[in-house]
Order: sequence, then structure tokens, then C-alpha cells
Amino acid sequence: MSDSPGPIPTTEEALAALDMPLAEAMMTQRAVRRVRPDPVDDAIVLKCIELALRAPTGSNGQNWEFIVVKERHTKEQLAKRYRQPWAIYDKIGKRRTAGDESMQKILRAVQWQVEHFTEIPVLVIPCLRGGRPPYLPAPFVAETSFFGSIYPSVQNLLLAARAMGLGASLITMPLWNVTSARKILGLPLGVTPVCVVPLGWPKGRYGPTTRKPVEQVVHLESYGKRL
Repeated sequence: MSDSPGPIPTTEEALAALDMPLAEAMMTQRAVRRVRPDPVDDAIVLKCIELALRAPTGSNGQNWEFIVVKERHTKEQLAKRYRQPWAIYDKIGKRRTAGDESMQKILRAVQWQVEHFTEIPVLVIPCLRGGRPPYLPAPFVAETSFFGSIYPSVQNLLLAARAMGLGASLITMPLWNVTSARKILGLPLGVTPVCVVPLGWPKGRYGPTTRKPVEQVVHLESYGKRL
């Protein structure tokens, strides 16, 4: 992402930008953690969530809930939970990636987000309603089915944010203590928060992402059989 921020679009301009070609949104989507404190219109946030709801979900259960956080007090409580695991992860990350400037850059971006968490205008917390399927003989299936019913909608939300020019990222550290997160957000036991998506107008500009060539990650029929 370029360091030069662009102008903040009007609500009408942001909504009109949803006609961005899907491939372009996918090719330029990235985790954008440095965002401006300027407010984001509710209509834009609701459009992101509306498009998130178009994603497939297990058995078409649509058992999702989205908490939109804008009050500073709630952000402060989540920021405190974010700082706790980050204090450990940051030290480990810096030690393991010493000399890797690209990873150090990512760590600096996360550090910025941790330090400015209460200034981010909107936090969206996708949640799942109901418990994991009672597949006791197959706990892995129960776990993957549970989270598989919400993450496609989160990706839709991220793509919608990208198209409208919003900075967004998917984080989980503020939820490391689910009991505490439930209390902060007023969630009943039957509703589980799965991630946090901070939203705001980016301090920089979007651009093409750098990824491995597809040939390096594809295997035919079984692992190890490359294209």
C-alpha cells in the first residue's frame, strides 16, 4: 500500500464503487491496519454486512450475528485484551523474523493497530449463534463445520470493504479470552464471537498484492505431486 492517502469518498461514491470487477478486488485486497479516525457512514458499514450475508452458510442456517462497535469505551476494553497476547506475540515475532524486512513491516503495522485501536472508527465482530454440531466421534468435523459457516461471510465483508475503498483486516487476538469478550459485547452463551474486522478509511492506497505463484502451492491428487 502506498504511503500517500487518497481523498475520503462520499457515501454515494463509496456505494457506487461496488461495481468494481471482482477479480480486481481480489487481486488488490490486503490487510489494511493503518486507518484514519474519520467516521464511516453507517450506510457503508451496513452495506458491507448486507453483502456478507450473501455468502453460503452451513445447511443455509444463516446463524450469524454482527456486532458493530463505535463507542470508545467498548473499544478500550477490546484494546486491552488485544494488548495482552500481542505483548507476547510481538516479541516472538520479532525474534523469529529478524532480518526479514517484509515480516518486520507487518509487525510494525500490527503494532500501530494495537496502539491506535480506540481511534479506529468501526469494529465489526462477526458471531455465530448456536453451539458446535454434536459430532462427538468426529470433533474435527464439528469444529470446521462451525467456523466454516461464518468465514465465507467475513471474506465477503472484506471484499465489499475493498471495493468501497475501506481499509479492513481480520484479527482474532482481542477475542483470545472468549468469556471476557462475551461480557464486553453483552453476548449470551449461545453466541460466539469469531473475529474482529476493524474498518476505516486507509492512510495509504490499495495496490496489487504479492503472492506465491500458483504452481508452488497446487498438488495434483495427493501432496507432493506438483503441476
